[in-house]
Amino acid sequence: LKRLIKSLLKSRFTFCLPIDFTKLINHQIIFIFETFSLSNGKIQFKMDIEFKSSKNPVNYEKALKLLEKRVNEVKKGGRELVWFLEHPTTYTAGIRYKKEEILDKSINIVKTNRGGKITLHNPGQKIVYFVLDLNKRKKNIRNLVREIENIIVEFLKIYRIKSYADKKNIGVWVNRKKIAAIGIRVSRWVAYHGFSININNNLDDYKKIVPCGLNNEKITSFKKEGKKSLNINKNLKNIFLKNLPKI
Repeated sequence: LKRLIKSLLKSRFTFCLPIDFTKLINHQIIFIFETFSLSNGKIQFKMDIEFKSSKNPVNYEKALKLLEKRVNEVKKGGRELVWFLEHPTTYTAGIRYKKEEILDKSINIVKTNRGGKITLHNPGQKIVYFVLDLNKRKKNIRNLVREIENIIVEFLKIYRIKSYADKKNIGVWVNRKKIAAIGIRVSRWVAYHGFSININNNLDDYKKIVPCGLNNEKITSFKKEGKKSLNINKNLKNIFLKNLPKI
């Protein structure tokens, strides 16, 4: 493999290796490198996707601006992004929301361009935003949603939470209760926004809305399922990396 890459690097051609290049390799590896360079006879790999983690809650509108800025950068060939964070208590409305889904008229609703209806973000809920260039991957939105659901299901399995995806209702469920919501927008085949997983957030905040068009009692979390939340970001990152070639 090294001899092959070195010979390509020394050629006069510009080349791009496909994401599924691992099919040519008889070793179990996670292929996350798409750019190669040669320095002093040694192959150096550049990771074309950035993993970012924020310790403190990030203002929703500020996060959205950063996300949209990265979308424009990715359209011009910039690095993709996966971002782990939390938000202060914020109610957001997707493009399919209805006014009657706001039960408490005193709350402030932030309108967004993502898919879906009204949902809640609050401390203790893990948010995973991403900016992925489907031009370099699979131009298949259904596949993207399915693989994101698979990432969440596999992640929850680590904590012995048996979950599943529902063909009629996007998201991930535990005993008919929603534990993870997904909201995605695609612009020129660059997919962004992401998903949220209820860890130990206050589920009472959902009572002020009809979350994702559901009854408030149909929402659950790690805490409600009696599970401890350890190494959330680390495990999410590992699962994301493992499943990234399928997107």
